[in-house]
Amino acid sequence: MVILPESEHPIKAYGYAARDPSGSLSPLTFSRRATGEKDVRFKVLYCGICHSDLHFVKNEWGVTKYPVTPGHEIVGVVTEVGSKVEKFKIGDKVGVGCMVGSCRSCRSCDSNYEQDCSKQIGTYGFPNFDGTQTYGGYSDHMVSDEHFVLRWPENLPLDSGAPLLCAGITTYSPLRYFGLDKPGIKVGVVGLGGLGHVAVKMAKAFGAEVTVFSTTPAKEQEAIEGLKADHFINSKDVQKMQAARGTLDGIIDTVSGNHPIAPLLNALTPRGKLVLVGAPEKPLEIAAFSLIMGRKTVAGSNIGGIKETQEMLDFAAEHGITADIEVIPIDYVNTAMERLLKSDVRYRFVIDVANSIKAE
Repeated sequence: MVILPESEHPIKAYGYAARDPSGSLSPLTFSRRATGEKDVRFKVLYCGICHSDLHFVKNEWGVTKYPVTPGHEIVGVVTEVGSKVEKFKIGDKVGVGCMVGSCRSCRSCDSNYEQDCSKQIGTYGFPNFDGTQTYGGYSDHMVSDEHFVLRWPENLPLDSGAPLLCAGITTYSPLRYFGLDKPGIKVGVVGLGGLGHVAVKMAKAFGAEVTVFSTTPAKEQEAIEGLKADHFINSKDVQKMQAARGTLDGIIDTVSGNHPIAPLLNALTPRGKLVLVGAPEKPLEIAAFSLIMGRKTVAGSNIGGIKETQEMLDFAAEHGITADIEVIPIDYVNTAMERLLKSDVRYRFVIDVANSIKAE
């Protein structure tokens, strides 16, 4: 017997969902579980739109099960807590990012790297421990185990802070892990989009000297004057790329489109690190000697654990770091997805969920 989304659990919920690979989102009535003893339930106030939402609703990664309600940059206010919840109370401002579960006992979980747990549960579109599917933040409320709920810093805006739950931790974590978080370090940021603009802000807050690489010359003014980057290089300019050889201690590559890697490796100093946080469709082409000569590293990074995500939020609040956003009502979401596909946003859409979602 097929169990419909609205009857899986006892608590009715409302959201927007895609029902097929067209990716078109429309209202959906579904359900969420009752509040367990370690659960936190909260009203969703804002939810950022991540580029991975677009990939997922269109099933471009081949794993989507419909209907799917996206959203993993979620902030809200607590409305109910379970009897054994210790960290939160009703009325607290909270956030939920890319994960709502993991095994909590493997080596990765014990080391605060829940994002690497083989049993990690994504915030939307993944099977939960009870076999039902998770639904994300394009919805009126959420419920999550308190371990995966973040305390929201008092002076961090809810709307422009929401994208930090993905874009923020995706860029903060590799800067920290690969030692690119110290004053005077020379850091390159490839791409000036949703991830890239936050990477610049994070690196500058650590005291790094930041160089932005982009194929769009028009972004130079925004990079230098708006984001306070120290240098801008049009990566199509062969002469400027040549002049950058051997100048950077590390590079955070945020670009998901296919692009050449060799010029970026050339820009690294000996023992420099190129860290990929974007996911190009085609495999990388890397000449062995570009790594061997100078003992350079090509690495990857994917969000961060819960402890580090909380650390990132506190760091962002301390240094006044937020995403540059355009706030939209939820019924604009399909247009926003079309614009996102064309990179027609500076730099993140955020849905004003609380003021625009209405039960059908």
